[in-house]
Amino acid sequence: MALFHIIIPAAGFGSRMDSATPKQYLDLAGEPVIAHTLKVFLDCAQVSAVHVLLNVEDTFFDALSCARNPKINVHYCGGGTRAQSVLNGLQAIKNSVSADDWMLVHDAARPCLSHTLLETLLESVQDDAVGGLLAIPLAETLKRTNGDNKVAKTEPRENLWQAQTPQMFRYGLLAQALQSFSQKFNNAPTDESQAIEALGYSPTLVRGDLRNIKITYPQDLALAELILRANKERTQQ
Repeated sequence: MALFHIIIPAAGFGSRMDSATPKQYLDLAGEPVIAHTLKVFLDCAQVSAVHVLLNVEDTFFDALSCARNPKINVHYCGGGTRAQSVLNGLQAIKNSVSADDWMLVHDAARPCLSHTLLETLLESVQDDAVGGLLAIPLAETLKRTNGDNKVAKTEPRENLWQAQTPQMFRYGLLAQALQSFSQKFNNAPTDESQAIEALGYSPTLVRGDLRNIKITYPQDLALAELILRANKERTQQ
């Protein structure tokens, strides 16, 4: 029976946050962002293990209250890109997983994933031949610039979706895809799905939620706190 593993690349810095502290460790409702991110996976009975991929110089994670949770496995193997970190993490756990185990890669700074959305992804993809990811159909009009902040054209948004995480693929296929992509294109994919697509596969899109936001800019922290508060109130009703 295939197991579910969570991969959390957390070696990045987040330069757009204008902070000396990596964004995954910024305060959010009294706890670091990554603590909220981890909680939904630690509370999910279907998740076998959570693998956190850190920069070798990380001095923040060990101070978290959840750092010694038995589900958590810390790997100081962060790379120069997200894709390299994930590939390093996959290599670090190769002796403790099978090729058919599911890997769910999730952003460290995406702290508002709900239990319901996680369960929806697991149920929707666990029998899929390729794998899949959370995503939402684009609702806004898209403008392409000519490079100087002038509109060059309006892009049609039909059939366009915005990718979220988790992105869920089998261990063997994901490792193959990430290795192949870097060798073929000499650069890094922007997400796991792109690497899978480059092998000729078509991942399944599972409708996500706008509330599953990624912390990118300082104002995102205030919005995330409102979402977390609303989620907590719903679960208490």
